[in-house]
Amino acid sequence: MHSYRVEGIVIKRKNFGEADRILTVYTKHKGKISVLAKGVRKITSKRSSHIELLTHSVMGIHDGKFAILTETESLYHYSELKSDLKKAGYGFYICELIDGLCAEHQENRGVFDLLQNTLFKLESTEDPKSLIAFFEKELLTLLGFWPENRAYLENSDAYIEEIMEKKIKTKKSLPYFS
Repeated sequence: MHSYRVEGIVIKRKNFGEADRILTVYTKHKGKISVLAKGVRKITSKRSSHIELLTHSVMGIHDGKFAILTETESLYHYSELKSDLKKAGYGFYICELIDGLCAEHQENRGVFDLLQNTLFKLESTEDPKSLIAFFEKELLTLLGFWPENRAYLENSDAYIEEIMEKKIKTKKSLPYFS
């Protein structure tokens, strides 16, 4: 058992028990990891704001039977993205793709940089659809899924769902915000 610090972006969270959450975090040096955040659903929790979806944080983790969050400090909240419902929807879509396409504990600095840069650009873009199309292509290329000799895909959703072996949930709601 040892403790370490990681820098990462929260891409998924799931309630666990009465006061805990299981977080999925895409980190700079360890790839996608799952972390148990104890007591963060309590009203008195000081860590809850640091582990919201789409929050870039530095986390202290104790690694035992489960990886347990011991401390956290926010680096960037992507507030502009979260305050715009349409852009937040695209942000959640990005998180769903990262979660569905990336294996746990497979470091890929390129994916982390792509995630961070895309979320940052999403805050200020006037054309999120083009940014998302670029993100999809870059992510699939970094993970080795982009078909050779192809400039674009006719139906990227179907191709991504085939790789993930499940339907994309967040993309269905995006047309309602267009």
